[in-house]
Amino acid sequence: MFAPPERLKAEVFARIPEKFHAHGKSEWVRTQLHGAPAPVFIEGPSFDRDGNLWIVDIPWGRIFRIDPRGGVELVVQYDGEPNGLKFHPDGRAFIADYRRGIMVLDPRTGRFEPHLERARLEGFKGCNDLFFASNGDLYFTDQGQTGLHDPTGRLFRLRPSGQLDLVLAGIPSPNGLVMNLDETAVYLAVTRDNAIWRVPLMHDGTATKVGAYIRMSGGGGPDGIALDEAGGLAVCHVGFGAVWLFSPKGEPLLRIDAPDGGLYTTNCAYGGPDGRTLHMLESRSGTVFTARVPVAGRPMYSHAKV
Repeated sequence: MFAPPERLKAEVFARIPEKFHAHGKSEWVRTQLHGAPAPVFIEGPSFDRDGNLWIVDIPWGRIFRIDPRGGVELVVQYDGEPNGLKFHPDGRAFIADYRRGIMVLDPRTGRFEPHLERARLEGFKGCNDLFFASNGDLYFTDQGQTGLHDPTGRLFRLRPSGQLDLVLAGIPSPNGLVMNLDETAVYLAVTRDNAIWRVPLMHDGTATKVGAYIRMSGGGGPDGIALDEAGGLAVCHVGFGAVWLFSPKGEPLLRIDAPDGGLYTTNCAYGGPDGRTLHMLESRSGTVFTARVPVAGRPMYSHAKV
């Protein structure tokens, strides 16, 4: 339907040092990667106020901070499976933990605690990613092992008051998410459907007229996504080894391949001094790679950096 987009060259920004490689047993690795070696598996990139990039390491329950020069520091290790991370405007880091629900880390004090472990007394299937709206509402996906065989994944909204709303159910593997520029809809990566869904929201916050916005093919499907200030989307195509940039109309504009042929392109976030550098993850190798993005302009910092 579209011509192949132009390719941008990527550069390696940082790698998780070997001193942090883990070699124990992990139930997450056994199930998700069929027991293949995984000394790291990084996801959840998000920038703090000082320009540091924070990422999570799912199977080993770790959270890393990477400074603007690429130096890697282990900040937290705990009994959990952190899958996504986003900063609240007050500076706290909210973590979507696959096993424990929504967790919160205060980088100033080091305090780390559960925030939301159950939905109406029931455990989550496996929280994956999260996003803060400008009014403080926290949207997050509950993915678990869902897919076309079991389309029961969910999209939730947690209001600042503590009210938890089920925005959408019946999703075959909900993953990364962002809101559009005017925050009237959620763009939702639905991995097993190999598509980005558009979830329009009514005035009362309920979903309506949900449909496919971008259709993809090959690989495993879309994982993490990021929005720029023009309304374009960066989509990480896990299993394909590429990150695609789409216009606000959903037209593919650019392709960025992971260095060294890595296929686990899972997540991305805009950053750098002017916010025009896309930071992307190749999860299996523990690599953060970057590319300047000349098309879409500066990102919305309320979405990618606080």
